[in-house]
Formats: sequence, C-alpha cells, structure tokens
Amino acid sequence: MISVAIDGPAGAGKSSLSRKVAEHFGFIYVDTGALYRTVGLMFAQHGADTELNCNIEEILALTKVEMKFVNGEQRVFLNGEDVSEKIRTPEASMMASAVSAKPEVRAFLLEMQREMAKNNNVVMDGRDIGTVVLPNAEIKIYLTASVEDRAKRRYDELIAKGQEVTFQDVCEDMIKRDYNDMNRATAPLKQADDAVLADTTGFRFEDSLNLLINIVEKGIEAIK
Repeated sequence: MISVAIDGPAGAGKSSLSRKVAEHFGFIYVDTGALYRTVGLMFAQHGADTELNCNIEEILALTKVEMKFVNGEQRVFLNGEDVSEKIRTPEASMMASAVSAKPEVRAFLLEMQREMAKNNNVVMDGRDIGTVVLPNAEIKIYLTASVEDRAKRRYDELIAKGQEVTFQDVCEDMIKRDYNDMNRATAPLKQADDAVLADTTGFRFEDSLNLLINIVEKGIEAIK
C-alpha cells in the first residue's frame, strides 16, 4: 500500500487538490480536516466555545463520526446525520482548530485514520499526517501559499456558497488559525523533515495540481 501525506496550513487547497490527486492515481482520498470539523460541530452543538471549557471525554463518548462514499463523493456523518455542508463554515473551522489541539480528540480519530491507510492506497491531508498520523508514509508533501493567497481562495469559496463574509475577516481568521495550529502543544503544524515543499503562491488550480501529481509520480518511481 502507498500512503501520500499532504500537510499544510488552512486555505492551502489541501482538500480540493488532494481529492484530485487521489482521483488521478486511483487512490482513496481521506479528508482528515472534515473529521476534526465534525467533532468541532459536535462540541458546538453541546454549547462549547473555542475555549472548550467542557467535559471533553463525555462529549466524545456521544460522538460517532463516519466517512462514506455517496454517489462517488466522500461525505461525512455525525451520529448518522450528513453534516458535509454544515462543517464548511468559518465557525466550524475555528472549532476544528480548537478541538484538534486536544490530545483526547486526536487519539479519538487517530486509529480511524491509520486503519484507512493500512487497508488502502490513500491520499490523506491534514496538519500532522506526515509527522504524527502516518510518519512512515511513502510520499510526504507540505502544501502552502502566502496568507493573502490562501485567504483569497477561502473568501471566494465562501462567497460562492452565499455566505456573507469580508476578505479582511477571512484573512484575520486565517492568521489566527495559523498561529493556533503551529503553536499548539499537541501535534503542531510543521513540515516533516522528509516532506517535499510545494509553495503554490500565485498558482492557478491546474498548476498546483500538476505540481502535486509530478511530486507523487516521482515518489512512486522512487519506491519502485
């Protein structure tokens, strides 16, 4: 089995690019960010804010997260409900950052992620895939871009979905999330020592995709 680990900050295009890379190679795509967003949604539904002043273990005990393929599309379910759209809001993003800093939450999702990689060729994206979740992944990529580029992509995505946001708010949220992700005590966001850096600042989507495909192709060749 071959595992492709793609890490990087928020708004780098990990999900959309990883999905396309997986399609290109016929691998299964695992969106770990969706898992954390789903857990974050569960905490929000129980009245928790980003400080998480609540009984974490108690809420996790009530939480069932599943990934299913529906009509060829990966959907995420929380306690049987399809929440694939609900988890794509700025609020869900901040809650995802909050819960992902908690060791209990990371442990809760860790085995689920590793089991997927053990049984399938996967492209898995997140914040600590190459450093913690799949440290022995055959191919590791650190995908990034400037804060302005990433904020613009996220802003355009949210506007297209009809959400009322300002570019300044999205940019400030992204800077805050970058700081939280890179400075948390548990599994902080960082480039793995053996990861290939892919900086897509100024790139169109097609250019970014071609860059990642080339990196993965070289990685597969090296394995052979």
